[in-house]
Amino acid sequence: MLANELFGFGSQLRRSGIMFAYCGYVTESVLSGVGDALKQKLVIEDTDTKTVRSVFAVFVEQMQNIIRYSAEMGARPSSANSASSEQGAAAGAASELRFGIVTIGREADGFVVKAGNLVDKSDVERLRAKLEHIRGADRDTLKAMYKETLKTEPEAGSKGAGVGFIEIARRASKPIAFDFAEVDDQFAFFALEAKI
Repeated sequence: MLANELFGFGSQLRRSGIMFAYCGYVTESVLSGVGDALKQKLVIEDTDTKTVRSVFAVFVEQMQNIIRYSAEMGARPSSANSASSEQGAAAGAASELRFGIVTIGREADGFVVKAGNLVDKSDVERLRAKLEHIRGADRDTLKAMYKETLKTEPEAGSKGAGVGFIEIARRASKPIAFDFAEVDDQFAFFALEAKI
């Protein structure tokens, strides 16, 4: 039963064109390891260099969004040796684990990178407005938005430069797609897709 179940799941992913699927807690080391495997797979398939760079860049941005913003968290047990408050605070930040899902698939005309994670429902409308603005922008506007965002202070609560969604849209060959599904009173599931 176990072998059939897992084999069937893998077969279903392959039939759907999925070449990579990761669902679980994400860390920078997971990002690095899966990223290395992804690059190797794309090179083995003789994918052109520009496409490899774009697929990899979108994959990295998607994983970093999960690492920084997923509302579904787990924590590793903290070390008994972190006695000082400064060490304890640093250990606390490093011990956060964020949960999400990322898939990379092949389609007839290219690749598709999809990612999803829980977000607080209070963030949904802000995210939707930001993504609608990005999705509606042409290449020149995206380039200008990217440069302008790098010059300005990050939004309150941002854990990066604020250019992740813009970079994904710039790398995508078609407008990005996104969706939100209500999970409960507090959370929604956020999904983002980029075709390359």
